[in-house]
Amino acid sequence: MRSRIFAVLAIAILAGGGLAYGTYNFMQNQPVKTVNTPTQAVVVAAGDLQLGSELKKEDVTVVQFPAGKTPEGTFAKVEEVIGRGVIVPIVKNEPILKAKLASKEAGSGLPPVIPEGMRAVSVRVNEVVGVAGYVLPGNRVDVVATASPTDQHQDTTSKVVLSNVQVLTAGTRIEQGQDPSKPVQVTVVTLLVYPDQAERLALASTEGKIQLALRNPLDQGAPPTPGIKTAGLLGTAPAGRVTQSASMARPRAAQPVTQTVPNAPALPTVEVIRGDKRATEVIR
Repeated sequence: MRSRIFAVLAIAILAGGGLAYGTYNFMQNQPVKTVNTPTQAVVVAAGDLQLGSELKKEDVTVVQFPAGKTPEGTFAKVEEVIGRGVIVPIVKNEPILKAKLASKEAGSGLPPVIPEGMRAVSVRVNEVVGVAGYVLPGNRVDVVATASPTDQHQDTTSKVVLSNVQVLTAGTRIEQGQDPSKPVQVTVVTLLVYPDQAERLALASTEGKIQLALRNPLDQGAPPTPGIKTAGLLGTAPAGRVTQSASMARPRAAQPVTQTVPNAPALPTVEVIRGDKRATEVIR
């Protein structure tokens, strides 16, 4: 009985192995069907491209993208991008788009980076004005001007004249570099402003002193400020007559009110004598 079971088991194993081997050979002999997907040539960056750099032949390469899946505004030939300036930083293997390049006539460097309708104005800074070297390209700052409209020291006023201004360059750098948190000592900072802001900045740097205030890039608020003079800074006011508004703002302390109670009329009395004792009784 046991020998029959072993025989059936051996036959089953041989049959299964033969069937698996035959199926494997059949699948190996089948021709492989390839699907021809149409592709499209796209120019991509061969390495990281910095803002303001001029594209050279070794900066780009051509790769094949599935047809119809390429981003809008790509280039198919390397010759179409050679010599054009980069106005937006591009990373390696990123497709070169028309929106990230300056026109062929604009060239490279700082000029094509300036948006239409805006101006780049440079101001001289030191370690204090430049926020100890932490003002880097791409940061946002407020410009605080200190000047006297009458050339009198007591009229010297500090006020925020420009708010939420972008730093375009720090010295000759237009990129933050590897470590944005590392301070960089520079003597000139270029700000990106509108023409009317350029006038205010030029006047502030000529007639007085300017100070840059570094701000959080996520903070888009620009609250109006009245400015402050020396007297207001020290908590003093110029001598003179107190105006009505000032006197109204500081009312006199209330004087205590004393109420006068009238004297009560005297009640009639009577003297009572009891032996050697006398007493006075009030008649109510």
